[in-house]
Amino acid sequence: MNLYLDTSTPETILRLDDHEYKYTFANDLAEKLLHFIKDKLKENKKDWSDIKKITFMSGPGSFTGLRIGATIVNTLSTELNIPLYDHHGKKHQIILPEYGHAANIGTPKK
Repeated sequence: MNLYLDTSTPETILRLDDHEYKYTFANDLAEKLLHFIKDKLKENKKDWSDIKKITFMSGPGSFTGLRIGATIVNTLSTELNIPLYDHHGKKHQIILPEYGHAANIGTPKK
C-alpha cells in the first residue's frame, strides 16, 4: 500500500492507494494526525505493516503543517523501514519541508 500525505494547507490530504481522505485539523494536527492515519488504515482492513511506500507533499505551504507532516513521515519511514519520497518523486533518507520562503517570525509579545 502506498501512503501519500499533504499537510501543507489547513485541509490535510491522506491517500492510501486509491482512497483519498481530507480533514481539517485546525490546531490539533500534531495530536490527531497519527490517529487519523491509523483509523483510515483500519477502515481499509490494513495496518502499519501494509504500507510499502510513503510520498510527502514537502511544500511550499504552512510552516507548522509541513513540520508536523515531515516528522510523521520521517518517523514512519524509519520505523517501518520503507522508502520515502517527496512530491517530485525524489527518494529521501529524511525529508525536509520546503517552506517556500523564510520564516516570518514576529516580535515577542512579552
